Amino acid sequence: MDDSKCLSDAYVRLRAAVSKLGEETAIAGTSDSVAATLPSATAVQKALSSLPHRGDAGYLEPRGFDATLDYLVGTVVPALNGQNLGGRYYGFVTGSTLPVAEAADNIVTALDQNLHAHLPAQTVSTSVEAAALEMLLEVVGLGEAGFGGRIFTTGATSSNVLGLTLGREGVLSMRLDGGPAESVSELGMLSACRKAGVSDIQVLTSMGHSSLYKAASIAGIGRGSVVDLPYSDAEPWRLNVDHVEETLMSSPGTAFIIVVSAGEVNTGRFATTGLADMQRLRALADKYGAWLHVDAAFGLFAMVLPDKPDFARLRQYAQGIELADSITSDAHKLLNVPYDAGIFFSRYPQLQHQVFQNANAAYLGGPSSSSSSSFPAIPSPMNMGIENSRRFRALPIYAVLLSEGRLGLSTMVSRMVRLARGVHEILAKIPGYETLGGDSIEDTYIGVLFWAKDDTVNANLASRINASREIYVSPTAWAGHSACRVAVSSWRVAQGDLQIVERVLRRAVASV
Repeated sequence: MDDSKCLSDAYVRLRAAVSKLGEETAIAGTSDSVAATLPSATAVQKALSSLPHRGDAGYLEPRGFDATLDYLVGTVVPALNGQNLGGRYYGFVTGSTLPVAEAADNIVTALDQNLHAHLPAQTVSTSVEAAALEMLLEVVGLGEAGFGGRIFTTGATSSNVLGLTLGREGVLSMRLDGGPAESVSELGMLSACRKAGVSDIQVLTSMGHSSLYKAASIAGIGRGSVVDLPYSDAEPWRLNVDHVEETLMSSPGTAFIIVVSAGEVNTGRFATTGLADMQRLRALADKYGAWLHVDAAFGLFAMVLPDKPDFARLRQYAQGIELADSITSDAHKLLNVPYDAGIFFSRYPQLQHQVFQNANAAYLGGPSSSSSSSFPAIPSPMNMGIENSRRFRALPIYAVLLSEGRLGLSTMVSRMVRLARGVHEILAKIPGYETLGGDSIEDTYIGVLFWAKDDTVNANLASRINASREIYVSPTAWAGHSACRVAVSSWRVAQGDLQIVERVLRRAVASV
């Protein structure tokens, strides 16, 4: 059997095994798999027991293709969760994978491109990435906003690292004013801060995602420099713009990066209420030399929602994102492409190149851009982001943009929002629950935060719900207490799922 036939047969077997993870539902109008949640305890234990250990007989001896495939199909696959197989996995915001994206991802694996350099005469991969990034900007209405710095990343964490690193460079370079040689990327943080007369760098935000704190640590700013400025106890996700201004005014020896969360991780709420907030933040950033960064991991795609009254509030909250210096988002969330795929945009491609350039590596070869009319001038990705070695993750994104277009993406995200609002309404009518983070249905995006009113039930509420294996919710915390989150991000969602959701939620608090 030749290699291509062998691989083709293997894929068919693996795909069939994956399909068996789900069971057909008998309820019409629901997403297509009941067991799109957790594997059985038996399957998990079998897989765990099968893992090789040093000292086992035959440890690291070759098993061969067929035996390995049999093992993967029969033991490993059944022990994986089924979040991609149905619309009722409401745990991590990872969406499902659109079939066209899965097909494209298999092409990525088969041809194994490395997008380290723009080599247009050798591969079209970097040109496809550039086209996909441009299409994304157009889809969310930022095509004319001047975001010339663009790159696909592994996800929001690496994108936030890019944002804070570039922001750090920007706020200090404005004070150094000595060209590339007088920069953090050349001098290092200590020397650059000393020369710029800066004693500290602070990140001002409200309920920032945990990845923001991690990014601050990696960028040398420090987790302790992330300052939370909530609007109020009732709306902690909102950024208090008055406090931002007071902080900027009172700390002349400190450089600042302002981070706006376009979608808080638990509630899905936005840190700003509309264009006026963003305009004011932009003016403050310009006046005090701060960097304005928007973490829009899933909030960016609120901009594709149709211009209809029921989505007016969400569209309003997303207004002004175009005023940022940098923006991050995730494609593996609402765009429904395979893990992992993040997005980063900045207004300053030259500054981005200065920070992330891969200097002194002649062996990587090839021009960073081409002046030939046959090939567009595109910066080599290794000079615009963290990685030198990069998977061709642009291809599934490109495939989804071609397949769905603006209308298809708008329709898909609309279904998610309507399903989340349906869950909110169900929780509101069951006496044992309380929704958190605001009661307005119009404010509900893709996330619903809630807890059980009875403390005993609430202590293990997520386990009660997930034990059904019909839906899956995330355990989380709110105001120091246990809570649960429903995050709707799959293209497979269907309104008929709400019947199952209501049945499971009622059962979980039936004892009280």
